Amino acid sequence: MMNKECFGTYKSKSFLIVVALLISISCNNLHTLVGSKPTSGTGMNLVLDRDFADPTVIKAGNKYYAYATQSRNNGKTINIQVASSFDHQQWKYEGDALPQKPKWASKTQNFWAPDVFFDAKLKKFVMFFSADPDGLTGKCLGVAYADGPLGPFSDKGEPLLCGSGFQNIDPKGFTDPKSGKHLLYWGSDFQPLKVQEMTDDWSAFKPGTKPKPIVYPGKDKTYSNLIEGSWLDYNKGIYYLYYSGDNCCGEKANYAVMIARASNPLGPFERLGEVNRSLNSTILEKDSVYLAPGHNSIFKDEKGKKWIAYHAIERSHKEKGRVMCINRIAYKNGWPVVLK
Repeated sequence: MMNKECFGTYKSKSFLIVVALLISISCNNLHTLVGSKPTSGTGMNLVLDRDFADPTVIKAGNKYYAYATQSRNNGKTINIQVASSFDHQQWKYEGDALPQKPKWASKTQNFWAPDVFFDAKLKKFVMFFSADPDGLTGKCLGVAYADGPLGPFSDKGEPLLCGSGFQNIDPKGFTDPKSGKHLLYWGSDFQPLKVQEMTDDWSAFKPGTKPKPIVYPGKDKTYSNLIEGSWLDYNKGIYYLYYSGDNCCGEKANYAVMIARASNPLGPFERLGEVNRSLNSTILEKDSVYLAPGHNSIFKDEKGKKWIAYHAIERSHKEKGRVMCINRIAYKNGWPVVLK
């Protein structure tokens, strides 16, 4: 039998154990930045201090959701990473949005650069991604669907498009606000960025259409040897194509965000460096703290302000991988400017 004094001590210890356990669980999932965020030398705003490459951020309901290329978490491989936030600054790591591999990529492990959005007509969240098929014949584009933003997303059962090398990566779905057409942008592997119209349910390219090259590599002085990471944003009647180049990662990472614009989502697009004759279309590049910022997405907050999410490599902690940063963005004099 336990006496009153021992019982009181037992209750106190039990309470402390429960509190400690709850704190531990919270810290494993909520990635705050106290003590880890660089305080000087950069205007890049670190928000998720872990490997979280090629981030797409969307707003759904009263929360924000971020999706990223595969990584590992607590010793487990995560196919498509997902995190959530109420304020797009403090993020909770949620795990795997694509826990079941597609049957056509069940034996491989390279799930890259997801693009996610909600289709109101389908009443589904749609995810585009790229992966290695089981035959290892070159990267393929895939599409998956889910009822909620956290998933689980289910692949449609077969790849959307396959080809040699890694030219079929970095997909971006876009609904033209003028025509209502569904469009897909993608490309890499020293090839031009492309766009093609899709069916209403996003499951296939529209019959009778062909991919159209819109921006070519090697046209600017820097970062343009290889271009990828397409993202389209519509602002005041103009279509802005964000893209990145030319080496995302590794010891020789050399990456930046560039910009082109057009009055039609199918082009022709004019690059910033082409318009101002500088042959430099860069709007976001390395600084003294971060290397290789790029592969961005654009999203709106609850007040209608636009933000750019992107990954970057911290010079002094490259072992972290590509961390996620978010900054305000504004359109000035016909072009986007990253606010730091």
